[in-house]
Amino acid sequence: MSEFWLISAPGDKENLQALERMNHVTSKSNLSRNTKFAIPDFKVGTLDSLVGLSDELGKLDTFAESLIKRMAQSVVEVMEDSKGKVHENLLANGVDLPSFVTHFEWDMAKYPAKQPLMNVVDTLAKQLAQIETDLKSRTAAYSVLKTNLENLEKKSTGNLFTRTLSDIVSKEDFVLDSEYLTTLLVIVPKSSYAQWQKTYESLSDMVVPRSTKLIAEDNEAGLFTVTLFRKVTEDFKVKAKENKFIVREFYYDENEIKREREEMTRLLSDKKQQYGPLLRWLKVNFSEAFIAWIHIKALRVFVESVLRYGLPVNFQAVLLQPQKKSATKRLREVLNSVFRHLDEVAAASLLDASVEIPGLQLSNQDYFPYVYFHIDLSLLD
Repeated sequence: MSEFWLISAPGDKENLQALERMNHVTSKSNLSRNTKFAIPDFKVGTLDSLVGLSDELGKLDTFAESLIKRMAQSVVEVMEDSKGKVHENLLANGVDLPSFVTHFEWDMAKYPAKQPLMNVVDTLAKQLAQIETDLKSRTAAYSVLKTNLENLEKKSTGNLFTRTLSDIVSKEDFVLDSEYLTTLLVIVPKSSYAQWQKTYESLSDMVVPRSTKLIAEDNEAGLFTVTLFRKVTEDFKVKAKENKFIVREFYYDENEIKREREEMTRLLSDKKQQYGPLLRWLKVNFSEAFIAWIHIKALRVFVESVLRYGLPVNFQAVLLQPQKKSATKRLREVLNSVFRHLDEVAAASLLDASVEIPGLQLSNQDYFPYVYFHIDLSLLD
């Protein structure tokens, strides 16, 4: 499972024994894989300042999670042709995300623990804000480029009634620069090819004999040329429509066709040039944002542990990785029972449960007598 529970309990003898008991029960029942989660000793300051910091960290946690989700989605969108390799690019410090979480070490160089807590939080907040700003500008530019390219590509798809004809026709298909003659493009259903060949010369006066030519087809129809005198153009269109032959409005402009083709080439080139740098930026900064997020989780555990368990600072943080979704309810019951003594008032309301652990009564209630934070990596799938 790509889910982790980050908990803490006081570091006194009784609670360290409770942690050992938790490890024994969860290991024996294969409920979770547990590892110690090392958090540095920070400068605490006043408890009042910690209360304010707790609220700020909660907001920063939500923001960081949202940011890494958006960055992961951006990687998916950029790697549209290689979606099977997306997770190879969603790494933290060069390792997969679960491995980074389970082997987490506080980055003392980037976030010095000797600084006041508020300074550490401020550094993290500014780092994530800058990443978000850069993400918006970089992905917006790529998105505009991609949209323009898709719009041009859409013109080259679809049926003969809607698609662009600039990549189908050539100069040789038309009578150009004639004062009297013009060439029309007519869409003829495949079932009516024979009828077209028999009747097109008689649909109107002054149609040039043997001037029709099939130049393109789709699944349903073909695109034919026909040359006639300009003055009978409107009459020919009406007669053609009566016979279910549709004249496609088109004016051959060599400069416009050249411009459109050059625009497609330019957009493809620009997209190719932007793809590599953007993907590299996303990989590097996804890693930075994810690492920052786990540091925020560590800070939240520290702050909440001090607020709940008091001073001096003495607690043990543990990272639990539930082994299967179906066992999370039982794992929660085990934790609630092991640490119920941390909150006697709430513990008094616990209901008996059926999990057989000598000396313990388990509850089905959603009750956390310990510090608890959730890390859900499945949201990045």
